[in-house]
Amino acid sequence: MKIAIIGSAFSGNKGAAAMLESSVQHLTAADPRARFALLSMYPTSDARLNPYRNVRVLDASPVRLGVLLNGAALAHRLLPPVRRVIERAVPEIGVLAGADVLLDEGGITFVDGRGKYLIYNVASILPALFLGTPVVKVAQAMGPFAEPLNRLAARAMLPRVAAIISRGAVTHQHLLDAGLRNVHEGADLAFALDVGQDDIAQARRHVDTAFFDGGDVVGLSPSAVLHTGAAARGQDYIGEVVAQIDHITQDLGRPVFLVAHSARAQTTKTHNNDLPLCRAIHGRVAAPEKVLFVDVELSSQALRYLISLCEVFVASRFHAMVSALAMGVPTLVIGWSHKYREVLEMFGQAGLAVAHADATEARFREMLADLLQRREQVAAEIAGALPGVRAKAVEQIAVIEEVARG
Repeated sequence: MKIAIIGSAFSGNKGAAAMLESSVQHLTAADPRARFALLSMYPTSDARLNPYRNVRVLDASPVRLGVLLNGAALAHRLLPPVRRVIERAVPEIGVLAGADVLLDEGGITFVDGRGKYLIYNVASILPALFLGTPVVKVAQAMGPFAEPLNRLAARAMLPRVAAIISRGAVTHQHLLDAGLRNVHEGADLAFALDVGQDDIAQARRHVDTAFFDGGDVVGLSPSAVLHTGAAARGQDYIGEVVAQIDHITQDLGRPVFLVAHSARAQTTKTHNNDLPLCRAIHGRVAAPEKVLFVDVELSSQALRYLISLCEVFVASRFHAMVSALAMGVPTLVIGWSHKYREVLEMFGQAGLAVAHADATEARFREMLADLLQRREQVAAEIAGALPGVRAKAVEQIAVIEEVARG
């Protein structure tokens, strides 16, 4: 199989990296001759971080994708005599034209309230549709489609996709309500990510895991997305997270593992990068010696291993939640979208999600205390549901294979 991938990356959001690496792992297991082309928004850093011999990294940075790749793909469709010239001049078009399938691994697409991302959602799949390459939207959150522009874009694009994998019950219902019939129920592909001994060794090279020996560490993953939204409302998100950490270390007497689950070590830009945010938070906590912050870009697998060492976890990054659940760690979620709750529902834990707007300091303390008290029960419920969730995630590999083989 020849497989093109867009919407994920090795660099930046480690949830996207987890989806990417899980797809490479499982599709390579299904077909050892499989070859992958990653159309990357961060081509330089992804080429540096790419650990796979059968993955080629190409340049699909936003402007190049939106202008050159979409324009070249349209020209390829309209001007058959110059197709070979276009494929040689724009290698990404040659790869897409020769691919058996394009996997769109955007974690959340075509959702009301995210209009600024709608152009990217369309631009990611339009070249493949121009070229006649089938598209599979790997498990992701989608909908609702009430806003006119989002509804128009969804109606124009989504029926032309070969297969859409929903990531939970809410998304699945949104897609059915939109009249789509190319939909398959699924679970986030990151649940199927394998963590090996090399990944554990990488984590241990950067972290003294003796920090976790007491068995009472609370993991916490803040979000630059929530920080940006809070700043626009004049709120001090950093102070809010600092207060949460100080409560854990000072009042509860527990150490904290502060996780940048989106990280781009080579830049100070904050898009898909929680490292600057975590540095600011760590610089303001009352007891920094009780807070472990790893100020490097670790792989999604290394982070997942470290998260597994926590007693409980507090997640505001979606895939930090997925990593914790995948490792059986009871998780409290402070989020902003239905995408969190619909995944927690798979584990019977929807009550452990709270919208950021409702996450007052008192509410946080109450929910964390409840989680700590019920930790063993919640861990057992997660462990009971996890095999089924993982199996549901792996099922989409068969859908991808079926589409790729025509």
